[in-house]
Amino acid sequence: MQFPESWLRTFCNPALDSQQLADLLTMAGLEVEEVAPVAPPFHRVVVGEILSAEQHPNADRLRVCRVDVGQGEPLQIVCGAPNARAGIRVPCALVGAVLPPGDDGKPFEIRVGKLRGVESHGMLCSARELRLSDDHGGLLELPADAPVGRDIREVLALDDRLFTLKLTPNLAHCLSVYGVAREVAALTGAPLVTPTFTPVTPRIADVLPVRIDAPDLCGRFTGRVIRGIDPTAKTPEWMVQRLARCGQRSISALVDISNYVMFELGRPSHIFDLDKIHGGLQVRWARAGETLQLLNGQTVTLDETVGVIADAQGVESLAGIMGGEATAVSDGTRNVYVEAAFWWPRAIAGRSRRFNFSTDAGHRFERGVDPSTTREHVERITQLILEICGGEAGPVDDHIVNVPQPQPVTLRVERAARVIGMPLTQAQCAEPLRRLGLSVTEGDGTLTVTPPPYRFDLQIEEDLIEEVARVIGYDRLPDAPPLAPVVPRVRPEAQRSPHALRRQLAQLGYQETINFSFVEERWERDYAGNADPIRLLNPIASHLSVMRSSLIGSLLAALKYNTDRRVPRARLFEIGRVFRRDPSVPDSDTTVAGIDQPRRVAGLAWGDEAALQWGVPARPVDFYDVKGDVEALLAPRRATFEPAQHPALHPGRCARVLLDGTPIGVIGELHPRWRQAEGWTHAPVLFELDLDAVLARPVPQAQPVGRHQPVQRDIAVVVAEAVTHAQLMAAIAAVDHPWLRDAVLFDVYRPKAGGVAGLAEGEKSLAVRLTLERDDATLTDAEIDAVVQAVLASLQQRLGARLRA
Repeated sequence: MQFPESWLRTFCNPALDSQQLADLLTMAGLEVEEVAPVAPPFHRVVVGEILSAEQHPNADRLRVCRVDVGQGEPLQIVCGAPNARAGIRVPCALVGAVLPPGDDGKPFEIRVGKLRGVESHGMLCSARELRLSDDHGGLLELPADAPVGRDIREVLALDDRLFTLKLTPNLAHCLSVYGVAREVAALTGAPLVTPTFTPVTPRIADVLPVRIDAPDLCGRFTGRVIRGIDPTAKTPEWMVQRLARCGQRSISALVDISNYVMFELGRPSHIFDLDKIHGGLQVRWARAGETLQLLNGQTVTLDETVGVIADAQGVESLAGIMGGEATAVSDGTRNVYVEAAFWWPRAIAGRSRRFNFSTDAGHRFERGVDPSTTREHVERITQLILEICGGEAGPVDDHIVNVPQPQPVTLRVERAARVIGMPLTQAQCAEPLRRLGLSVTEGDGTLTVTPPPYRFDLQIEEDLIEEVARVIGYDRLPDAPPLAPVVPRVRPEAQRSPHALRRQLAQLGYQETINFSFVEERWERDYAGNADPIRLLNPIASHLSVMRSSLIGSLLAALKYNTDRRVPRARLFEIGRVFRRDPSVPDSDTTVAGIDQPRRVAGLAWGDEAALQWGVPARPVDFYDVKGDVEALLAPRRATFEPAQHPALHPGRCARVLLDGTPIGVIGELHPRWRQAEGWTHAPVLFELDLDAVLARPVPQAQPVGRHQPVQRDIAVVVAEAVTHAQLMAAIAAVDHPWLRDAVLFDVYRPKAGGVAGLAEGEKSLAVRLTLERDDATLTDAEIDAVVQAVLASLQQRLGARLRA
């Protein structure tokens, strides 16, 4: 909201300069974004009256003007403006004047000069040359009564300053100059000039029939007929100036009056061309399929959720938002109907944005406008219309059907002191509320306030606490250092940081993605098998409506975005929280009852295993490439993998990841159904692991270096084709002999069709290298054979293996 300081001071004029006033408002919650001068600095520019304007003897587009600047002898000034003529008063820069910098950034100094052989003793100025506006079509014409010779800064009040406020939605009562003045009076104690409007005596008896069919849309509707106006009347200069300094250009007298009262008192209103209304007015909800051409030229299609004002032939305006073109005032308007109404905020909120535009009226009505002053504001509009446009007014027609009934709100003094963070007495809480014009009833340690009709924001105790803090001033609240010591949280030695994990993944070729925690419901159903996701009450977008229980959907969306842009290969990872229902989770400072929020790390690989090069042949990344990356993340601990099922992954190429026998995640190729749906020629390989398990690291234990040479023995055993590597290693580990240090599978042999000696159909040969070592002595052949025989016995017992001949 923007307004001139001088207008504010007509209502309340505290003994503060501009900057002090801006600081006061900011510390009271009315943030002042900018305080800017109306005009940049310049001097020696006065009001001049052109006495004559003769054609330049040597130039067709120049005139030689005699200008009275109040110094006795007129000045001769050469001017090229098309509107330079005798009898008008314009800004005149005297010799020695310094005008604001031009496009080159340098100030412009006025000197005596010659233009085509004729001396010029000054310069007649346009609004652009004084940096008052971008208009440079001619000289800036001043009012006919502007005092000749008077400094232009004084005549146009150019030392005024513009305040720009950034108001939060709860400060709708400050969306007017008078509303801000009311706050200033409460904050400073300076007297407030409350406007009073003498009722206009009706000269005619005309009343327009009005029917309110939607009391949940319109609670009060006040109107008046005015006949015989002059629609071509000129808006007074003082009103044009104030509107311009509020950021509103002058349009016509009637429109300017409506806008002026909105900025002055905060109530949007509308002026209809009475002769274009058919029958009376009906306030109702729109009907599906109705259309309306608005004042901005846009034609909108309506439905039952939008409020309208209609006549006997159709819709005439969007209620509380914008009028229609059909009943707009024009240069031919002679009779008007002035309307001021109370529209329920919930009936206006969001409607204009539905049609992709916003208006000052909608901005105010959806936050709440005082329902008790519609009659007074119609009187104010009527007064201005009669003064500027003439005419005769009828009686005020006031329909009150459903206005808000303020509900008392109670403030506990003890709670206010605790929330604000400073000791407060009951009197210290009551005094700021009374200064704001609130009706306060005191009890035992409590204050009960009945909000005035213009305060829609006072609904709960915290609202009153905020008012007390605002009036006290946020800058006056005490600084209280924390009582508890601030102690850094030391990471356990057996845990590495997430940053170290990010660096390791980056070294493996993965790039980090950061995604929203809220996702499409389809992702949860398809990729996580979650039929009951946690829904958002107020999603930022309709498709991001649930909380994710898996990171897989976010990674696949990122891959889709990249492949749509022809990225040839991708390695992506994300570290973040997931959200799932768990009744065992209690409510605490860091948890929400019934909601588990574990951290996960997930990765995705797609495309060729290596970037395009000549050294190795190209091949698509496969399960085992990503499995190696997972093993690298968990090293030096060894993970095991077992077949599993997952909604997002290929049923035959998916494994559960276990660490010390505990499942910590999954790994696998994307399910063919989802791969085909996205149009990928080959499947991405994904993994998702519990972050805490990945971050855990055993503390290294010092071990003496063996003084004796380790021994290696190779054995080849025949087993059934169904025996897995994990089963083989588990059978060897079951020996649990202190001299058996390691076992590595180094060869797998399957016979060709027909079989070979020693291997039957459905069998295979596995070759394992055993490493044995003894700390206190060198192993003997007998000791080595004993360990090997123990391994063979375990393999035979657990897997039915036999030593290959």
